[in-house]
Amino acid sequence: MASSGTGFPRGRVAWIVGTVVLIGGGVLVGLLLGNLWTGLVLAAAVSVGWLIAYESSRGRNVGLNDRDDDGAQL
Repeated sequence: MASSGTGFPRGRVAWIVGTVVLIGGGVLVGLLLGNLWTGLVLAAAVSVGWLIAYESSRGRNVGLNDRDDDGAQL
């Protein structure tokens, strides 16, 4: 994995900012619903999807014609 020279992998700042925004949004949704835990659980679930989508977009074989994907890989 490429490194920026600081020991911190490149491209992770955007993911961290997105995660913080999603958790903040989850807190707001939880407060609007009257249950903070529900908002945090929803934010955590969306953050997992955000991580999968973000890492997928950074991959080398983006698209439908991936000859190495046999359907068993996540």
